Amino acid sequence: MEMKILVIDDAQINVLLICRLLEKLENCSSLSFLDPHLALDWCQDQTPDLVLVDYMMPVMNGIEFIRQFRLFPHCQDIPVLMITANDEVALRYEALEVGANDFLIKPVDKIEFLARTKNMLALRRNQRYLENRASWLDAEVRKATLEIREREQETILRLCKAADSRDPETGAHIVRMANYSRLIAEHLGLAKEMQQMILEAAPMHDIGKVGIPDHILLKPGKLSVDEFSIMKTHASLGYQILDGSASETLQMGALIALSHHEKFDGSGYPQGLSGNDIPLVARIVAVADVFDALTSERPYKPAWDIDRAVNFLKEGSGQHFDPQCINAFFFDFSKVMEIKERYQEASEDTKSFGSY
Repeated sequence: MEMKILVIDDAQINVLLICRLLEKLENCSSLSFLDPHLALDWCQDQTPDLVLVDYMMPVMNGIEFIRQFRLFPHCQDIPVLMITANDEVALRYEALEVGANDFLIKPVDKIEFLARTKNMLALRRNQRYLENRASWLDAEVRKATLEIREREQETILRLCKAADSRDPETGAHIVRMANYSRLIAEHLGLAKEMQQMILEAAPMHDIGKVGIPDHILLKPGKLSVDEFSIMKTHASLGYQILDGSASETLQMGALIALSHHEKFDGSGYPQGLSGNDIPLVARIVAVADVFDALTSERPYKPAWDIDRAVNFLKEGSGQHFDPQCINAFFFDFSKVMEIKERYQEASEDTKSFGSY
């Protein structure tokens, strides 16, 4: 690897001498400055591999240069060799305190100069090797994490499809409500990572329906009291299926499955939670799920028109639904309608959860 050496000295003859000596080093190039301020300007967005700086300069001495040089985050570990005609111990101590790594005393001895310079460059080569190694390892970790994430998403998708195969609701429903949920999370100001997790976890809200008997799950008419009691167990069943996973997404899915039928006023099920005691992700999904269920056609009901569904949600604010989630849902309703149009029943986009 080529090493870039910065030379700062106010005397042109000294600069020429040092640069001529540096030509003897392989894979090295030098850049010189007579004005230390110009050298600092260059260092603002450039990174040298070694700095050779004179101490006695009229505008800014070498110690002040090093002090300011070390303020740049990318230059804090760069080797610095200070050249001085002053061999006082106090000066050396001061230079070491501000960040000098080694010294050369004028007049410069050729053999000593090359030896000390080679030592500093060897230090820098090791630094760069470790930096490159760390970057490579970071890239490998991100690659492995992405692969795990993709496998996790596939597992989630297959779980949701398993429940969907027994439910009269369509695959497009889980995609739309997942995207509605992500949109609500965005308008609530949640972090991008949380928005993405909600997008992936929301489709698991009804996973517990795999445990509901067909004669209840597929019944076209209204359920009896006993049948509805059985139907309500899908919330707890979904939680039991997903609970205990090491995956944060599945953990969120478990909370959503358990609590998405809770109501803000405490009249929901299965725990009768109210207000902020209901997990926020479940409050978000409740709005998204109900809106899509109302505006979608089912074997047992026609689709509601948009205005009727909108009125239902607004009237339920503070009772069925969290008012903040309702406000977030209607913050930019045009995006809600775009999602509804994009993810139709026969759309290819419904083969995955999508990302609006």
